[in-house]
Amino acid sequence: MVLILSVGAYIYPYRAPKLTDKDTIVLADFLNTTGDPVFDGTLRQGMAVQLEQSPFLSLISEERILHTLSLMGQSPDARLTPELAHEICERTASAAVLDGSIANLGSQYVLGLRAKNCRTGDILHEEQVEVPRKEDVLNALTQIASKFRTRVGESLVTVEKHDTPLAEATTPSLAALKAYSMGWKVVASPGGDAAIPFFKHAVEIDPKFAIAYASLGLMYGSSGETELGTENIRKAYELRDRASDNEKFFITAYYDGRATGNQKKAQQTCEAWAQAYPREWKPHSFLAGFIYPVLGEHEKAAEEAQETIELAPDFGVGYALLGSNSLSLDRLGAAEDAARRASERKIEIPLLALLRYDVAFLKGDIGGMQREVAAARGKSGVEELISDHQAFALAYAGHLQEATKMLRRASDLAQQAAHREKAAGFETRAALWEAFYGNAPAAKPAAMAALALAKNREVQYGAALALAIAGDSSQAQRLTNDLESSFPEDTSVKFNYLPTVRAFLALNHGDPAKAIEILQVAVPYELGQPRSTQTGFFGALYPIYARGQAYLAARQGADATREFQKILDHSGIMVGDPISVLAHLQLGRAYAMQGDTARAKAAYQDFLALWKDADPDIPVLKQAKAEYAKLQ
Repeated sequence: MVLILSVGAYIYPYRAPKLTDKDTIVLADFLNTTGDPVFDGTLRQGMAVQLEQSPFLSLISEERILHTLSLMGQSPDARLTPELAHEICERTASAAVLDGSIANLGSQYVLGLRAKNCRTGDILHEEQVEVPRKEDVLNALTQIASKFRTRVGESLVTVEKHDTPLAEATTPSLAALKAYSMGWKVVASPGGDAAIPFFKHAVEIDPKFAIAYASLGLMYGSSGETELGTENIRKAYELRDRASDNEKFFITAYYDGRATGNQKKAQQTCEAWAQAYPREWKPHSFLAGFIYPVLGEHEKAAEEAQETIELAPDFGVGYALLGSNSLSLDRLGAAEDAARRASERKIEIPLLALLRYDVAFLKGDIGGMQREVAAARGKSGVEELISDHQAFALAYAGHLQEATKMLRRASDLAQQAAHREKAAGFETRAALWEAFYGNAPAAKPAAMAALALAKNREVQYGAALALAIAGDSSQAQRLTNDLESSFPEDTSVKFNYLPTVRAFLALNHGDPAKAIEILQVAVPYELGQPRSTQTGFFGALYPIYARGQAYLAARQGADATREFQKILDHSGIMVGDPISVLAHLQLGRAYAMQGDTARAKAAYQDFLALWKDADPDIPVLKQAKAEYAKLQ
């Protein structure tokens, strides 16, 4: 009996789960006493990659660490010593601190790892291994990470299933891994633009570094440089076998979301990803950010945004996504609440400034809009976006000349930051406004100016649509044919861009019946927000507007009424897109066509009230005034 109890007392500490699937871990920096700077930051990043393969464990995110450091009055680049990490652990109600070390032992190295319960101070796991050469350090890190996972409670089944060696999951090059780790360090503080050179350096050192290409693609995509983003995520997808299971999910989901644009495939990948890694927030943010909104499933998008917040409460994008998806559901109060929750946690990112501006616009809160403009002044990455939103507010009120000047300012700011594609998106807005407002001579050169800056799929779509509305059918047709051949799987291209442009081309040829038929394919996703709303800030509900125009041309007033009313019923999706104000005018025309003079006059009055101070020379305004006079 004594022997059995003695053996049990020895074995139990190693078998009893020391952490649960609800606990979180703070990963401290590795103490490097070798004098070799290649290990600085690199070993911590390598350990993070290894532990993030686990569906069981969860590391506190860099965003949350930075947020906590700020509350503690610490510098964002403060070294995470075991003592500082312990305080972060307590403040975030985490379960353990994990710290490591590397030291010289003659010509060899000693790699150490220690996990401590930050509430009790108990040592959960401690290990040291000797490493004969620098080149073997990453392999040793893999081994001690795997052993740690089993010792703190993860099942052998999941450890064996998700345990890609570090050299295969990332890179065998310590220098490349160091550059990669520096990239993610600056992402969490200065931002994505500052991280790009580090990720570029990582793939220059190791051209087969899959997750570094994916990270580079994400940074470019987030900054509006979609073509560079696409190029890099394609490279990552080609190399995805050199990544961990968690990273493969990320690469595949982002590849379909951005490169092919097939949002249904991206959805399936994210659902499988969330099931395999229930503590991972990224699949939920992808679903909330660029998958469900494109598919028009705004309720699901809002739910996924809330899940993102619950899994990563200090990740600002979760609140911004909850707010924007709440707007799409016309839940203005919920959008305000999302912005307030972020503010209470002292979280601030550009997307939250845009959310607050849009909420103020929809409420008619001029003071709120002006506060956001003032706060953004001089802030790179924010000022150009707020300037763009100022422009749509001006265009919505019919102040087209001022709106165009404001767009030029946004474009100039973007170009100064070397964001040509973002600048082209702003220029595309100007071309579309001129086209929708009936100024064809101005729309054509504006469209060509946008194409001169960039020819990504969103700029091509916006330019093609502006040209089609302005009557340049041949150039619009060439652009749409190129889109169709280049992006055969893209959900936005297939179900939004192509049918919308081709419907207007059919109207140019006097065939409204064909336009209506072409637009039938857009029906399943017509309430969605295509990629152009995310990168070019235009395009929501355009198929509905085109269908309404086709019904008017076909003299089907009742059907046209239904389409334009649909736009007016979804102001949160439209925010300030000028077609939402034009919908009032088109509704008046539809009622007049039906002989309903009272409702027609009311719709015209709504439009003219919104444009009471509009530029007097806008062609569509002149037409509206003449048509309204005939109703008297």
